[in-house]
Amino acid sequence: MDSIKLVALFMLGCSAALTLQVYYYSPISPQIFHLPTPSSTHLLLPANTYLQEVNKIGEGQLQGPEDIWVDKEGIVYTATRDGWIKRLHKNGSLENWKWVHNGSLLGMAPLAAGGIVVCDTELGLLKVTEDNGVTSLVSQFNGSQINFADDVIEAKDGNLYFSVASTKYGFREWNLDVLEAIPHGQLLKYNPKTDQVSLLLDNLGFANGVALSKDEDYLLICESWKCRCLKYWLDSELEGTAEVFIENLPGGPDNINLAPDGSFWISLIPLSPKGFEFLYTSKIARHVMATFPRIADTLEAFNKRATVVKVSENGKILAKYDDPNGKVLNFVTSAFEYQGHLYLGSLKSNFVGKLPIV
Repeated sequence: MDSIKLVALFMLGCSAALTLQVYYYSPISPQIFHLPTPSSTHLLLPANTYLQEVNKIGEGQLQGPEDIWVDKEGIVYTATRDGWIKRLHKNGSLENWKWVHNGSLLGMAPLAAGGIVVCDTELGLLKVTEDNGVTSLVSQFNGSQINFADDVIEAKDGNLYFSVASTKYGFREWNLDVLEAIPHGQLLKYNPKTDQVSLLLDNLGFANGVALSKDEDYLLICESWKCRCLKYWLDSELEGTAEVFIENLPGGPDNINLAPDGSFWISLIPLSPKGFEFLYTSKIARHVMATFPRIADTLEAFNKRATVVKVSENGKILAKYDDPNGKVLNFVTSAFEYQGHLYLGSLKSNFVGKLPIV
């Protein structure tokens, strides 16, 4: 047998082995999916570099501050990858306030009775207070452990509304939920008076940020890989129903926060490097990326950018701030407005960004 045939057989064998590896060992069962194309109205606001002008607070002392909250005294709260709830004081000092749980903390919100509630992707909803430390509020739903609580908000009546990003994949496998493109997310409600959890919405495309409207007549829930936010009615003739609030966003909506004027700030994460969106249309490509994570890691190096949008109560984009190449700020996951400034968090930064609103 000549060398050409040997090489051909070798290549054929390698191809067959790769095919078997992908189809039999791939951790996902992907569906045909097309990343939503940003609508023409969203593209009317051109890209800019305003996010590159952020003031870096606590630089080098914070590991992936995913969500941000600022209290009435101007103290910044954030949960970091080392398991701490940290406080950044107005005088510039950093306080390790409460240690909660290593590496698994995401969204947080203030509680009217004092303290905060934080989403732990392994333990559910936790209450953190000055005097009593850390206590569990919700850990199970329908007899199963809540493994990917993502964001939470408290209503005036004391009810907690929170998202579960995926009931199939955990926080450290979040990219598999995006690659599979099968909706596994939920919107849940916890009533502390009855200690009951109820399901409001199911089959959400990576349920992420939640925010109440100024009058609390509806709630917004972000679906990251569907690039849209839904409106869930709480108090009207439409109570208990959902509709699209905004869609075809130029990125996946992560956290969402109510602004003082009744509008909303939404952080948008890049789901795919520019020019590589076609990969999501191919089941084979997604199988390969899921089976061989280093390929996805390589692509991630080209997927650096940050975008934050301000959206009106009617679902119209009012402003857009960018770092188009991730030069200063990359993968923004939270934007919180306080006294004319935005406070910005990111899983991929070591600081909280502070930026004047223009």
